Amino acid sequence: MSTVWADDIQVTSMRIAFASIGEGLESDLSPHFGRCPYYTFVDVEGDDIKSVTTKQNPFYNGHQPGVVPQFVAQEGANVIVAGGMGPRAIDWFNQLGVTPITTMPRKINDILRDYLEGKLAGAESCNDHDDHGHHHHH
Repeated sequence: MSTVWADDIQVTSMRIAFASIGEGLESDLSPHFGRCPYYTFVDVEGDDIKSVTTKQNPFYNGHQPGVVPQFVAQEGANVIVAGGMGPRAIDWFNQLGVTPITTMPRKINDILRDYLEGKLAGAESCNDHDDHGHHHHH
C-alpha cells in the first residue's frame, strides 16, 4: 500500500484481490479462497478504480498449504477477499502482510463498493473445509 499526498489530500493506493468464480467485477465472489478458478485484482487509488486484472488460479486443481497466499502476495495484493478461508490461510495472509477479509459471496462490484465505503473488515475462519454454506454476518 502506498500513500501519495496531492494538494494536501491523502490518497491511498492499494491492490485488492478477490477470489472469483468468473472474470471481472461482474463475477461472483468464490465461497472458498483457494478453490476458486480465478483471482480478480483491483487497483484502487482512493475511491477510484485504476485497473482490473483477472488471473487464473494456478493452484485450482490442488495446492499445498501456503502456496495460494504466496501467489496472491507476489501479485502485489494488500487485501484478499473471499467467501471463506480456513484459520491457517488467515495466518499465512497475515504473515505475508495481506489483509484477509471474508464476506458473503455476491457480485465483486458490490463487495468492492462496500469495502471502499469502510463496511467490510476482518476474516472469520471457517473450521469445516467441506462446509460451503458459510454464514458470515458483518
